[in-house]
Amino acid sequence: MKVRLVQNGVFTLVEDVANCVAAPESGFYWIDAEVEDLELLQPLFHLHDLAVEDCMTEEEQRPKLEIYDAQYFIVINSIRFDDEEIFLRALNVFLGRHYIITVTKQKINELRKLKPILWEEEVNSSDRFLYHLIDLVVDNYFLVGDRIEDRIENLEEQILMNTKKTHLNEIIGLRSEILWLKRVLGPQRDLIASLNKKELRLIDNQLQKYFGDIYENAVKIADTFDTFRDLMGNLREAYQSSVANRANEIMRVFTALTTIFMPLTFITGIYGMNFEFLPGKDIPGGEYIVLGGMFLLGALMLYFFRKKDWL
Repeated sequence: MKVRLVQNGVFTLVEDVANCVAAPESGFYWIDAEVEDLELLQPLFHLHDLAVEDCMTEEEQRPKLEIYDAQYFIVINSIRFDDEEIFLRALNVFLGRHYIITVTKQKINELRKLKPILWEEEVNSSDRFLYHLIDLVVDNYFLVGDRIEDRIENLEEQILMNTKKTHLNEIIGLRSEILWLKRVLGPQRDLIASLNKKELRLIDNQLQKYFGDIYENAVKIADTFDTFRDLMGNLREAYQSSVANRANEIMRVFTALTTIFMPLTFITGIYGMNFEFLPGKDIPGGEYIVLGGMFLLGALMLYFFRKKDWL
């Protein structure tokens, strides 16, 4: 657990978290905690039992805003994409008048990226900290969306160039990830809408208007993943069409080869009969003449099929 006093974006480490119970003369306290630290923090800041239970028991929580007497409990999901699977990491936030407590089970990049922003913007209140944090979280969805779009485009190109059976598994896997994420984006969008429109005494009225910009971005993200869902459907159709075309191509080749060998098989069948009189039987080198005729017939049929673009 790291405890910092933030004054106009400048960080000062605090040794004893108990000193954060009383409001500082200027600025606010940022307590960056892990789940295990809640045992110490709960009695100090009177954290609600249900909120603490959510932090301890849930890994992928539904985004939400819960309003208690002296604090708000906010859950928002950070996103990560490793080209194989989409991961969501719950970011739990306790917002008080003079403090903000962030609780995570894993390292979240947005908290690391937030520090220079706080310094640059000279942040001096916990609600402005919350605004910049949620803004970073939502912006990261755009970055992940760009990577997913690139993955879809590469997958489409691979399917068109050389379809493989593994492509279907990739399509199904990525589509299921997108559909699963779509179910999370709705509650997250509603959470940001609440921060924008709901009467919240711990968030400055002027600052609440800025949450409207984040809400618009959340709506854009939801629309983007709607588009991804449709693209995955089109990609599956392209895969099935490519497989069908490939099967037709193979069948066309087999049919042409079968057609070419049909007259050759007929000729060999005739010369395989035990008749006394057969054309060319008594001619010296007759077998070579028959073989040459068969080869010439096959070559002519192959040329004809090529000319008709049947092969």
